[in-house]
Amino acid sequence: MKQLVVLGATGTVGRNTLDVAARHPQRVTVLALTANRDVDTMFGLCQVHRPALAVMRDAGAALTLGQRLRMSGLATEVLAGADGLHSAACLPTATHVMSAIVGAAGLLPTLAAVDAGKHVLIANKEPLVMAGPLIMAAAARSGAVILPIDSEHNAIFQCLPAGYRCGAVPQGVAGLVLTASGGPFRDWTPAQLAAATPEAAVKHPNWVMGPKISVDSATMMNKGLELIEAAALYDLPADRLSVVIHPESAVHSLVSYVDGSQLAQLGSPDMRVPIAHALAWPERWASGVAPLDLVALGRMHFEAPDPQRFPCLDLARAALQAGGQAPLVLNAANEVAVQAFLDHQMGFMDMPRVIEHCLEAHPAPCANDLDAVLALDAAVRQTARAAVGRTPEMSA
Repeated sequence: MKQLVVLGATGTVGRNTLDVAARHPQRVTVLALTANRDVDTMFGLCQVHRPALAVMRDAGAALTLGQRLRMSGLATEVLAGADGLHSAACLPTATHVMSAIVGAAGLLPTLAAVDAGKHVLIANKEPLVMAGPLIMAAAARSGAVILPIDSEHNAIFQCLPAGYRCGAVPQGVAGLVLTASGGPFRDWTPAQLAAATPEAAVKHPNWVMGPKISVDSATMMNKGLELIEAAALYDLPADRLSVVIHPESAVHSLVSYVDGSQLAQLGSPDMRVPIAHALAWPERWASGVAPLDLVALGRMHFEAPDPQRFPCLDLARAALQAGGQAPLVLNAANEVAVQAFLDHQMGFMDMPRVIEHCLEAHPAPCANDLDAVLALDAAVRQTARAAVGRTPEMSA
């Protein structure tokens, strides 16, 4: 029986994780759920899954949730804030922790679960981008098993040799190819991109995702972050990592071997597939997703990404090649820029300008401890917020 904690339970990945878990009640017990401030959704999840612990990052939301749970007769304990998240991530009886908190807020609880030696299912990109070397070193010390949930990294993991564990150099591998849908703006002209709205950016053609990752898909920053993740997960240099646009999102990534073979993982664009794989690993469980119909699919297309339309991808590759904490700078600046775009504070093509400005303003040496990581993250966000107000000037 696997004992599951879901960090970020009310988001898309969290809800899909609980959907898969509910299909296997004899194999999975839901121990704890966490969320930010969505009391209504969390209350409903607690009613269905009856966890021993629920955590709300917002203290007021935790108070409201606790009152509603008591009134309903549920015995779920409610905690609040960063300490509550830490407690959930480190529950002694937990065996598996799904890390699905969006943004930098997911770093500390993810690292706590790794330090506690859990099977950590990492769905959020930011912890590995911000502190990949720290997380992988902690896993090596604690014996934690890192299982990637991003469809691309899970696809790679499935195509690597049997028995492979994240953090080691995969034997016989020449390179990794990450596929990208191209997002909603794949064929847009630069003039169209300059006028793109948040409402259009979040309408992904293939995947159902939250607003932040949907915007990252539209800029292709998500693929840049995945390059950085891949370097950490699979201990490979930037020159052995590449990206190809594949609009159908049927091939989720490929592994190129030194003998000329390429292994690809195919499947429907549904997050329950990688979630079920990681939750069941090393077994296979039903996910609730129908197999990919190749005849209905008909054809598959592949093309190189256009750096003029997707400058964020090149910025991410440059940060990976620069090393040190440049990926952290990239991620912090991107989070601020995406939120400003979603809030209609600046244009779509202003986002890469803000990110590039922050990379230039913060030449980042290697930070070997968590305090240095967090201090740099805060400083970059301050720089990015100041730059948001100057984007017309920056683009002039």
